[in-house]
Amino acid sequence: MGLFFTGSAFFCFAQKKADPVFFGNSIKSENLQKHLYVIAGPAFEGRETATPGQQKAAAYIEDYFKSLGLKPGNKDSFQYSYPVFKDSLISSNVQVNGQEFELNRDYQNRTLSKSFSFSYGLSNVVFAGYGLSDSVRDDYKGLNVSGKIVMILGGFPPGYVQTQITKKNFNGFAKVDAALRHGAVAILSIQEDFPRKKPLIDPGLMYRSYFREEISPAFFYVSENIARKIMGADYDLAKKGSPRAKPYIADIFLSLQKQTQLLQSSDVLGFLEGGDLKDQVLVISAHYDHLGKKDTVIYFGADDDGSGTVSLLELAAAFSKAKAAGKGPRRSILFLANSGEEKGLWGSEFYTDHPLYPMDKTTADLNIDMIGRIDPNRRHGDSINYVYIVGDDKLSTDLHVISVAMNKKYTGLELDYKFNNPKDPLRIYYRSDHYNFARKGVPIIFYFDGIHADYHMPTDTPDKINYDLMVKRAQLVFYTAWEMANRENMLKRDLPAVIRER
Repeated sequence: MGLFFTGSAFFCFAQKKADPVFFGNSIKSENLQKHLYVIAGPAFEGRETATPGQQKAAAYIEDYFKSLGLKPGNKDSFQYSYPVFKDSLISSNVQVNGQEFELNRDYQNRTLSKSFSFSYGLSNVVFAGYGLSDSVRDDYKGLNVSGKIVMILGGFPPGYVQTQITKKNFNGFAKVDAALRHGAVAILSIQEDFPRKKPLIDPGLMYRSYFREEISPAFFYVSENIARKIMGADYDLAKKGSPRAKPYIADIFLSLQKQTQLLQSSDVLGFLEGGDLKDQVLVISAHYDHLGKKDTVIYFGADDDGSGTVSLLELAAAFSKAKAAGKGPRRSILFLANSGEEKGLWGSEFYTDHPLYPMDKTTADLNIDMIGRIDPNRRHGDSINYVYIVGDDKLSTDLHVISVAMNKKYTGLELDYKFNNPKDPLRIYYRSDHYNFARKGVPIIFYFDGIHADYHMPTDTPDKINYDLMVKRAQLVFYTAWEMANRENMLKRDLPAVIRER
């Protein structure tokens, strides 16, 4: 039988002979550094979601995608917008037995605790110890707090195993969740550091859904003066020893007025159309938002996730050069820069819940979140030649094989799987944008450098980045993406998804 090539078969043959090294080598430290000093510079003010700084960063990413000749990923737009709501405090009031207390001197409210203004006049207050109710401890045992105010001690009791709190409460909402489940209408959390000189750092919460299924109890931080006004001498006894749950009768008036602003945030999407398999899509993602500015202090977010963002830009440039040279990928590639990650993976959640390209045609998501630094707690191996790999043994048996092979052939990094276990105490598997693809059944690999002292601090600045190491890590993503975008078949989906417990 003689040799016969169709156009499609010839394309496949040509692609297999294409050498990706020339294009991978176009990812250079000076390019990454140039972008990062802009992305993580003072002009973008920490890129907090739904702020002018985030919008400036989105415009910068969009302009760069345009300069590469990428197509807009959202029909005729490079941005994919979603609504964000933000509360701001107008007024509040706390009175106990006719005595009015002063904001910031004796109480502060988390205006974020309800989606509407309110006023309560109640006489039933229940002291519930530390206000915890989970598999480790139940301070609500035997208590009826439905429709009542709960008063609790701040902090956690000695010896409390915080790592056993479920992921839903991982970020400190265990007490709010417990009060909600038991039907409390308000929480008074006793704090020892009143009076306070400043209002709460974040006086209002941003949230995505205006009509939320769960309305959290009103939440006030209150001084020991208020606690004694309600509990009398019992409060000091509770502080000294094991706190005993007890109901109290006091005339309490709580009120809060706030306004809700409708804001907007967006993901930025650059699209590189593929060849004979262009209806299939590989996603390469990174989040470009960070924590913003607190007063005059900027949280620059150079590593988190400026490093992933600028790597995404250079990966887009490398693949664009390959296509311009006639060696573009068979599958299309979506370069997805997400916002809202720091708020709770909002941008990737919005995209995966409202995908612009079908999830069943999305072969994988390669997600980059912090690849510019070194983990100071890593005590083994080569500390300047590694990357943490998360998720490559889940959802598809193809993933690990491809990842290891590309690294062995091209980059020679130590692939560290320290954070790959979803049950790891830090729960890294659930804490970046790849997770929203994984929960939809799309195979993922997450690239990560570890937690360092500047994580979520103003000191996460571009001068602390190891740019040569970042190049190698970005190149590993490039070669892995090259293989995934050009292989004959989409990745198998032959392993079950790992879904976060609620």
